[in-house]
Amino acid sequence: MIHKLISPLTIVFLLASCAGKPAPESPKLVPGDPTALSQVTPTEALEIAQCYANHPWRPFARNILHGPDQKGVLVHTPDVSLNDPPERPGWWQPGQVNLGIPYKWGGFDEPGSFDQAIASGQAAGDVSTPAKRRADNAGVSGQAAGVDCSGFVSRCLKLPTVHDTSQLPSVCYPLEAQNLRPGDLLNIPRRHVLLCAGWARPDRSWIYYYETGGAPDYWKPGLKEAPLEALLALGYQPLRYRGMAYEPTTSGKEVLSRNAWTQAAKVTAPTVGEP
Repeated sequence: MIHKLISPLTIVFLLASCAGKPAPESPKLVPGDPTALSQVTPTEALEIAQCYANHPWRPFARNILHGPDQKGVLVHTPDVSLNDPPERPGWWQPGQVNLGIPYKWGGFDEPGSFDQAIASGQAAGDVSTPAKRRADNAGVSGQAAGVDCSGFVSRCLKLPTVHDTSQLPSVCYPLEAQNLRPGDLLNIPRRHVLLCAGWARPDRSWIYYYETGGAPDYWKPGLKEAPLEALLALGYQPLRYRGMAYEPTTSGKEVLSRNAWTQAAKVTAPTVGEP
C-alpha cells in the first residue's frame, strides 16, 4: 500500500469539511418520522460517512497495542505490523498522517473524540476476531478508539447512542431491495451492516455502499461497489431508518459526486465482512 504525505493545508481542509455545515434539505424531501431518535437526510448521512473515510490523523508508537489492555482485554490495533491473518492486514503507519478512522470492535467514536483518544495515547483501533464475537461486549476495550460497523452506521444516522446490528431493525422499516436509496441500510443481525450510497449501474444490479470491517480494506471505512444479488444472497436485509428524509416517490437519484464514484473499491465477490 502506498502512503502519500499530506500537506498541512490539506489537513485543515479535510478537518473543516468534516466539521461542515448542515446540508441544505431539498424541498423534494419529506422529513422522517418525527418520533424517531434523530432526523437525517441522505446527503448528511453520506457526508458523515465520507468524513470518517477521509479523516486525517497522526498516530505514534504509543498508539500501537498487540496484547492485553489494562483490564486484560486482548487488543490488536490495525497498524501495518498486523499480519494475522495475512488476508486481513493492518494499514495505518505511526509517525505519518493517515486517512480514515480505524476499526474498533464496539467502537462509537466521532472524529473529535477519536482525536482526543489518540492524543492521550489510547490504542488506535482494535480488530474483530471470532473470540471477540463470542465475548460480545466483554471483548470491548476501554483503552482503544475507533468505530465498528454498527458504530459507524449509527453515527451516519445521527443516532444518540450506538445501535448494534440486532438493534438497528427496531429503528428502521424493511424495504424491497429494488427500492434502496442513498442512506438506506443492508443489515445482517448480529453480523454486519452497510450504508447504501446509491445505484452503481442503471439496471440496479450493483450498488455503492460505505462500510468498515469488510474487504478489501477491512479495518477502515470506505466506499465500495458490489453486485446487489451477491449481497442479498449473503443474508443482507434492506432497511430504511425511520428518521431518514425520503422522496415522495422512489428514484435512483445519486447523492455522491462523480469524483467519489471513481474512488469506490469494486468488490465482485462480497463477504459478510468481519470474521
